[in-house]
Amino acid sequence: MRKKINLTVSLEVFQREEWATDEIELVEQAKIAVENAHAPYSNFMVGAALLLENGKVFSANNQENVSFPVGICAERAVLSYAMANYPDSRPVKLVIIAKRREDKVWATVTPCGLCRQTINEYEIKFGHAIEILMLNPQGELLKASGIDQLLPFRFNDLNG
Repeated sequence: MRKKINLTVSLEVFQREEWATDEIELVEQAKIAVENAHAPYSNFMVGAALLLENGKVFSANNQENVSFPVGICAERAVLSYAMANYPDSRPVKLVIIAKRREDKVWATVTPCGLCRQTINEYEIKFGHAIEILMLNPQGELLKASGIDQLLPFRFNDLNG
């Protein structure tokens, strides 16, 4: 018998005055990171900031390479650094912002497929969702409660 699988995904939208204190700090750190992005080929600069359960905040940016596949996204850069140095501290919130070098406004951006799968890996490791917040051009934060809202059919250990 044929079945149909329906999933509902949703994002919450938060105005600036609704942001939590830690979200304000994360956005500011991500903005600083954007300005240091190495994006000479695409001119699309991405910054990410990560809050760990231990209260530490880290930021990173995209790092392009003329051999395009060897570049790294801001999200994976910050998660890799944090998990390499604080492997037992759970990631709590991840903020992502982006803009084209010449633009004055922020671009709405979500994590790419590789980054989504990387976020999924850490959610599995810690058994807890990571809030993902994305800044849009209107200055609002789009909040996903976990990677399942951005990657509903993610690749997991199918036997686990």
